[in-house]
Amino acid sequence: MDFAWLSDPTALAALATLIVMEVVLGIDNLIFISILSNKLPEHQRSKARRIGIGLALILRLGLLSTIAIIVTLTEPIFSLFGHGFSWRDLILIGGGLFLVWKATKEIHHNVDPTPSDDVFDTAKATMTFGAAITQILLLDLVFSLDSIITAVGMTDVVMIMVIAVVIAVTVMLLAANPLAQFIHANPTVVLLALGFLLMIGMTLIAEGFGAHVPKGYIYAAMAFSALVEGLNMLSRRAARRKAAGSGADLKR
Repeated sequence: MDFAWLSDPTALAALATLIVMEVVLGIDNLIFISILSNKLPEHQRSKARRIGIGLALILRLGLLSTIAIIVTLTEPIFSLFGHGFSWRDLILIGGGLFLVWKATKEIHHNVDPTPSDDVFDTAKATMTFGAAITQILLLDLVFSLDSIITAVGMTDVVMIMVIAVVIAVTVMLLAANPLAQFIHANPTVVLLALGFLLMIGMTLIAEGFGAHVPKGYIYAAMAFSALVEGLNMLSRRAARRKAAGSGADLKR
């Protein structure tokens, strides 16, 4: 195993940059896992998150072992309306459509005061463990492919990619339970997170059709929305404290 790259400042800079990018790309994956695992019975949620993130690591490392095949996935296999579609494009479009469908269904389920058994409301308060893992696995595949193609585009040193992926997935593992518990404890955050998934799904579809959407814009919008929601949460908390204080004064 060659570690000569450790003495190369350029390679170390690529490693640091790739770690940051992989962590950021993992946010999408983690939000989906958190929302989906919260639909399981409480005693199964943590296990589902661990399995989902473990599958993400296995898929990423497995894809890294087939870099020669991964590179060919970006080559067009057919053309439509003057645009060449590759296997990567088709996978991104499929994953994006699944995310849009899933987010739309969950938003419908959350905002409908009297949910019915229509086509958009097949989700119940809980789902089976197997169904949750299957859906997590499908999206893990899409996000893993995007993650590895990004890594291949930044460096040709496999060990750098492996280290970046392992660190990013470790961060996901550490953040999974706190993020899921925060989402579960704050119902308004659920809709915000579903909105993020809807936006991510549309971005994947756009990229599949050849329209490049800079990731910085997506994550800046997500950060701004999260900041606004954070201010709303602080405002509601202050209002509750004020109401509690007024009630205590009246009792006196």
